[in-house]
Amino acid sequence: MNTHPCHAAIQRPLTVGILGGGVAGATVALRLADLGINTRLFEASNGLLNGPPICHLHAGGNLYREISDSQCLTLLRQSIDSVRAYPHSINRRPTVIAIPTSDNGDANALLPRLKQVAKEYQRLVALDSANKVLGEPDDYYRCYTREQFVALAALPLPKKAKSHDDWLIPLAHSLDPDALKFPLILVQEYGWSLFRMAATATLALQNSPHCQLLLNTRATHLEQLPDGWLIETSTAGLVESHKVDFLVNACGFRTGLVDDMAGYRRQRLVEYKAAYVAHWQTEGIWPEVIFHGPRGTPKGMAQLTPYPNGVFQLHGMTDSITLFKNGLVASSALSAQPQLPLSYQNQIDQGWQSKDVTARTQGAIDHMARILPTFASATVGGKPLFGAQQIPGSDPSLRAADVSFEGSHYARVEIVKASSALTAADRIVAQLAGLGWLEQSWLKWDCLEQSVEGLVMNDKLQNPRLSPQLAITAQHSAEQVEALAIKLACERGYPEALALNMD
Repeated sequence: MNTHPCHAAIQRPLTVGILGGGVAGATVALRLADLGINTRLFEASNGLLNGPPICHLHAGGNLYREISDSQCLTLLRQSIDSVRAYPHSINRRPTVIAIPTSDNGDANALLPRLKQVAKEYQRLVALDSANKVLGEPDDYYRCYTREQFVALAALPLPKKAKSHDDWLIPLAHSLDPDALKFPLILVQEYGWSLFRMAATATLALQNSPHCQLLLNTRATHLEQLPDGWLIETSTAGLVESHKVDFLVNACGFRTGLVDDMAGYRRQRLVEYKAAYVAHWQTEGIWPEVIFHGPRGTPKGMAQLTPYPNGVFQLHGMTDSITLFKNGLVASSALSAQPQLPLSYQNQIDQGWQSKDVTARTQGAIDHMARILPTFASATVGGKPLFGAQQIPGSDPSLRAADVSFEGSHYARVEIVKASSALTAADRIVAQLAGLGWLEQSWLKWDCLEQSVEGLVMNDKLQNPRLSPQLAITAQHSAEQVEALAIKLACERGYPEALALNMD
């Protein structure tokens, strides 16, 4: 009998095996270990959260013009929960959404969605003041006219940003208003530090009596049993077998390989992506800036993400920068695992050639300099952040996804955005409780009815929500998390600026 003092007593010894230590698997492990459920986390690499680039919270989905309002509202709620679960991982700086005159979009078309998201944020804060993690609800977004933007260009650069206007002044000094459509929109979309998330999960799980963390361990064979699974693993040539009662497949873009081993078929997409690290000697405290543009074209969206010490992360939604030609692939009738071109698979497994790093980073710099000419002086600042992203089903625009189940003993976590991981974890807990393995009375479900502009969300059986705050991640200080994050960034060959707390 599990005797964890805080949470779910269980009817019999229960062990959950999790394959994959990316943001999905690590977050599920954090939730289960926090509840006192015995967990074994298997990760093939030497550390947690080694996957695709994460730099943005997506608290409202404002980077994406093409996704539905319901997905935006889901991302908002999930992002708020994620901030509370990973309390030292956020870079608190706003995002500016700008539409170049070369783009067919209309900035005013974004306003109805922003009003809806702001209203939902205000409602969530009214229900629970701990949800106020994105600033004051009344300040969730602000619009700037051309006249206001031009006036800001006459002001001196502030040494510290104390207001919305202060964040806009560096842009006003550097951007030609004739190249933009107005209004510009400043929104409380915060940054998310991949390395501080990794440090948070590592510190918490290493010290948890309820999680056995098995790094450098790859699953090689699965056998389904009447009451669970047998996992055969290889660690430095040592073969071992592990019996678990419930299996969670959280292998990211390799989820299909585990589905194949388990004998399940699943339709999915996999997309290979990269973000680039540049160094730019500039003045002022910069927000993140999103220049909208048609995806997959030479004028695709350009994203400028600031870090300390003049380090910037770049995305360019073209086939020669963030996207890759033939980099979006689908599963087949023969396998649940989509097959990326061999050259991309080799980059994932073996790293990039220096010439490719230089060429594609310079391409990202040039793409940004089309709109922000002074950025042409930026230089290559490090190796790219890269990886493959899975998308369940066949819709490449899907952004809010979490978990699906097979039978009574198997779950596959299929997140597209990192903020969906905690939702997946809670649904797995609900599945365990529904199977009678956890005492429902010990689980304090937050059964808030979620109705927004006539959109009624799923009830607690479909969308369970435990408190997003985890004791297991709250026990380490911001300084401890940052120190380990810097160590992880350096070990993985990235500038320590990507790990620093911008506050």
